[in-house]
Amino acid sequence: MTTYIFDNTLDGLLTAVFDSFAFHQQPQLLTDGEQLPLFADEPHRVVTDEAKAARVWKGLEKHLSREALHIISISWMSEERMLNQPLFNYIYKVFLTGKDLSHNVSDPDVLFVRNTCRCVLHEEQRMKQFIRFQKAKDGTYLAVVAPDHNVLPLIIDHFQDRFNDQSWLIYDARRHYGYYYGSSSSAQSDSSLLSANKQKGDVVRITFEDESSVPFDLTNGKLDPAVLSTDDQLFQDLWRTYFKAICIRERINPRKQLNDMPRRYWRYMTEKN
Repeated sequence: MTTYIFDNTLDGLLTAVFDSFAFHQQPQLLTDGEQLPLFADEPHRVVTDEAKAARVWKGLEKHLSREALHIISISWMSEERMLNQPLFNYIYKVFLTGKDLSHNVSDPDVLFVRNTCRCVLHEEQRMKQFIRFQKAKDGTYLAVVAPDHNVLPLIIDHFQDRFNDQSWLIYDARRHYGYYYGSSSSAQSDSSLLSANKQKGDVVRITFEDESSVPFDLTNGKLDPAVLSTDDQLFQDLWRTYFKAICIRERINPRKQLNDMPRRYWRYMTEKN
């Protein structure tokens, strides 16, 4: 059995496709640290090459529709290792047949990629629904999330369009990065949440060198009391009171609530925290 080991990046996977045609092989794809199958040949270690990856992607653009390319890109944001082999097989078959297979859902690899894309888009919608902001004393709004999939890049345009008159930071505690937006109309030019100066009106991808020093708790998203706006604390209390008040105890349906609002989101939601 021919085995390729790659670095678990999309460019690495595309490079593996390039190598597979160069060596006339259809391998099993593994990432660093995964166990080799029994009776496997000496594995080929894929060296990620951006030029090779770009050639493969340009080839896909000739065979696949824009929608199909979008599905591939979105599915990769799932970060699911189970996706690696089906996605590789799907791309390999596209070049092997020279056809657009994106609607051939009878193919298990195509179906797996499409279903993975659907899961990512579902997570994207839930993030838009369940994100809860807190206001810092300097006027910056903070939201901490930990989605199952890497959907932060997909939702930033939504919040930039909806809250373009405010400065905010959305931080992914699971992947240790976030996006900061500084409104050009904001009265404050600096944020106590950020150590570096950011240009107002731009969305900036940020990371923290020392997460233990940030003024918010990554486990529940709460701002430190010294940083939290006094008004925001009042609004949080009012929101919790309202959430409890509208509850009709005789109609409580825990199963439906968990289906509509999965428990994994609760720790960052004001009404549940």
